[in-house]
Amino acid sequence: MASVVEYKGLKAGYHCGYCDSEEGKVSCGMWAHSMTVQDYQDLIDRGWRRSGKYVYKPVMNQTCCPQYTIRCRPLQFQPSKSHKKVLKKMLKFLAKGEISKGNCEDEPMEPTMEETVAGDFALINKLDIQCDLKTLSDDLKESFESEEKKKGKSPKKEESKELIQSQHIEEKLGSGEPSHPIKMHMAPKPGKGADLSKPPCRKAKEIRKERKRLKLMQQNPAGELEGFHAQGEPPSLLPPKANKSNQPKSLEDLIFESLPENASHKLEVRVVRSSPPSSQFKATFQESYQVYKRYQMVIHKDPPDKPTVSQFTRFLCSSPLEAENPPHGPDCGYGSFHQQYWLDGRIIAVGVIDILPYCVSSVYLYYDPDYSFLSLGVYSALREIGFTRQLHQKTSQLSYYYMGFYIHSCPKMKYKGQYRPSDLLCPETYVWVPIEQCLSSLDNSKYCRFNQDPEAVDEGRSKEPDRLQVFHKKAIMPYGVYKKQQKDPSEEAAVLQYAGLVGQACSERMLLLRN
Repeated sequence: MASVVEYKGLKAGYHCGYCDSEEGKVSCGMWAHSMTVQDYQDLIDRGWRRSGKYVYKPVMNQTCCPQYTIRCRPLQFQPSKSHKKVLKKMLKFLAKGEISKGNCEDEPMEPTMEETVAGDFALINKLDIQCDLKTLSDDLKESFESEEKKKGKSPKKEESKELIQSQHIEEKLGSGEPSHPIKMHMAPKPGKGADLSKPPCRKAKEIRKERKRLKLMQQNPAGELEGFHAQGEPPSLLPPKANKSNQPKSLEDLIFESLPENASHKLEVRVVRSSPPSSQFKATFQESYQVYKRYQMVIHKDPPDKPTVSQFTRFLCSSPLEAENPPHGPDCGYGSFHQQYWLDGRIIAVGVIDILPYCVSSVYLYYDPDYSFLSLGVYSALREIGFTRQLHQKTSQLSYYYMGFYIHSCPKMKYKGQYRPSDLLCPETYVWVPIEQCLSSLDNSKYCRFNQDPEAVDEGRSKEPDRLQVFHKKAIMPYGVYKKQQKDPSEEAAVLQYAGLVGQACSERMLLLRN
């Protein structure tokens, strides 16, 4: 199924949840009826982000608080002193029930979901009611089938593949291991035609190197870091000189430290698909919603009637992302998930995440305020970094952890820069730049182009807008054909603005719905 989007244009002059300015916020947005994980990956690599099915992009040089896309590199990640403190605090609590007081009041906090898309909140409510996906997908199917007939092909029946793998991956704390075996991606047998849907096959030698690197990484993540340069050169494969006992513990060692037999508490992390909702998701929906409601009321001071079931569903359960389960992908598949933290058989926190071709993208976190003392914001980010490393072992191109937006001008939001090494996205050329190289520029100016090369341009920009795909009156056509039927001059301005923001590749794959 192709992505189907409805461009809503530029929204300026509305309330900002970060600096509280009444009308400083400026962004462009679109309603995504459906979206492939590859299209969404390409969009977040151009500064877009989703809130439910609404996908928006801040207008960086105009908005009051520029929001830079930030990603962490989990394969080289080293927990800081304060990260280790949080992990140790959790282990002490699990082992002995110890509650250490202090330092939970500096817990990082995202603004509420609707604050991030403030001016569009009413619009999202309206769109959610108007958008009848069923009729839309029927129209789409019709137009695809007539396209296929023209080409003389019979439309293939989509077989609904029953998911054989369990849809929740349970990582048991204290077991030291994820509970499913890690498979390596092997090269296809020679003589067979290349399957372009799979990642390029790798020589046995490369696979051995990769295995060796992963092994070294588990033994010695510090050695991994020493060999990594800002330019993104591959980490050094040389074993460290120092003996094992001086090596810092890896993130996995710190998370999965074994607990005594008579531990006070048991923590379990489950990954459940939220869209389309899996049976585990449905079975735990009510409990999960109650945690969200308390979180919004206590942490964000919402009145009790504000965090409704429909608001929760719209922002944190609905997703435009199509579920995909390719053979070389992660065992749980790609798409939108809730990562549930179960303490002694009840949910205490939920991390809302998207699993995409190259990354795990963090959407939101909510938790039971009674457990604020565990610094669950930091703890869950460290678990998500660990989860990305785990997925990478089977799906090697999946190697980044996207933390949403970094807002240098907002002190509450600067904590994201503490997960190193990390990169910020240049808002003009869409290349990734190590955060250390960006900070001094950001101290001087809220808006910055990070790419130091003055000649560099946006390589993925829209070069041939006529090739953009339009979905109009049940038919799919290139924009070049569609524009000949249009009289309204504002129509062209809107379509070209959209093309510039999504880039050439997405504009040719996604269907832009025009009524």
